[in-house]
This record gives sequence, C-alpha cells and structure tokens, in this order.
Amino acid sequence: MNGLRMDSLENKDKENVYLECEQPWVYWLLIFAAGWFGAYTFFLRGGVFCNAQTANVVLLGLALGSKDWSRAAYLMLPITAYFLGAFVSEYLGKSVKKFHFLRWDTVLIGIEILMVVIMGFLPAEWPDQICQIALNFMCSMQFNTFRQVQGIPAATTFVTNHIRQVGSSMAKYARHHDEQSKKKIRVHGLLIIFFLAGAVVGTISGEMFSYYSIWGTAVVLLVIFIRLAIADLSYEKELMSKVPHGH
Repeated sequence: MNGLRMDSLENKDKENVYLECEQPWVYWLLIFAAGWFGAYTFFLRGGVFCNAQTANVVLLGLALGSKDWSRAAYLMLPITAYFLGAFVSEYLGKSVKKFHFLRWDTVLIGIEILMVVIMGFLPAEWPDQICQIALNFMCSMQFNTFRQVQGIPAATTFVTNHIRQVGSSMAKYARHHDEQSKKKIRVHGLLIIFFLAGAVVGTISGEMFSYYSIWGTAVVLLVIFIRLAIADLSYEKELMSKVPHGH
C-alpha cells in the first residue's frame, strides 16, 4: 500500500511540474518573434498581418456580401492555411510523441526556423502572398501548440486576449488584492511588452536589411530550439510522455 501511495504521489508531482516549453522565457521569445513577423509582413510583404485571422474573416464577409467572388476566393487562402496549421500541429503533435526523442514543441520550432530561412531568400518580385500564407500556417501551428505559460492560458502570436486579461485581472486585483490576479497581470503584461518590442525591432531591421530582416527571428527561434532540445535530451527525458498543460 505504501508503494502504491508513493507512486501516486510521484505521478501527482509530475502532473504539477511545468515543462521547459511552458516556461515564461519561451513565451517571451516566441511572442517577440510574432511581433517581428507582424512588422515584417506589414512593412515589406503586402501591408497585412498574418498572426491571426479575425480581420480576414471580416474581409471575407464583406467580399461575400458585395458578391466579389474573386476577392472571397483570395481571402480563403490565408484562412485555409491557418486551418491547416492547426490540423497539422494537432496531428503531428501526437505522432512525434511516439518516437520519444524530441517533443513536438521542439520539432515545431525547428520547422519554423527552416521556414523563416527560406522566406528570407524569396525574391522581392515574387508574390507577397507566398510569405503571408507560410506565416499564416506557421503561426497557426504555434498558436495551437503553445497554450499555457505555467498554467496560465496564453497566446504567442497575438496580444488581443493579453490586453483583455490585463484589464480584467487589474479589476479583480483592485477588488480582492489576490496573488493570482497579480500573477496574471505580470504574465500578460510582459507578453504585451515583448510583442511590442518585437514589432519595434522588426520595423527597424526591415528598414536596415529589407527582406533579409526576417532572418533575425531565426536567431531568436534558434535559442528556443537549443534550450528545448537540451531539455528533451537530458533533464526532461523521463517526462517525454507528459502532455503540456492546456492540451
């Protein structure tokens, strides 16, 4: 009985452990890169944002309402890419876990690095939509994969919910002065700051290095990849089957 109780306690401890892919620094760097992506596509690749799809769905509704079928078909491309990103990340996430080598979170960052490097090589005269759709797909996979930072639901590709959470948590803290609200203000507030910083750096680098500036995000992503790979192959090797919170 004591042995069973010890096993139960150990399993409970494992459930409460936050993996390296759930640590705040991962989310800071990811959302920093997301801000950079937004500045890159708006400044250099067609004047659009590819981190989310709300605007595209609204534009699709406008196109359908005005019977602009060609515009509607065009807008289906980024929306479909975002849909496929969520599907692929969910499907591959379960498949990669079976190999017990690297976590899907780590593999995804490696895929993103490869995609970013390729995008930097795309000639200026090529259609901007190639880069836009690639980033739609990539951001969707990331949004579907990285869901919680130390137990707090958070996005790594846009800040709309973070702004709402800061406002909501501030109201709760003003009323109750509880530590959980204070923690949420800090978590979501820092994510907003890092996203904004990424947009600023992305704009400056775009002015300096033009289309090659997106390679800067590859450096940021490489730092994440190395750290996550080290975790997978060493101190978190025994936790390979553990599912990150929020999945």
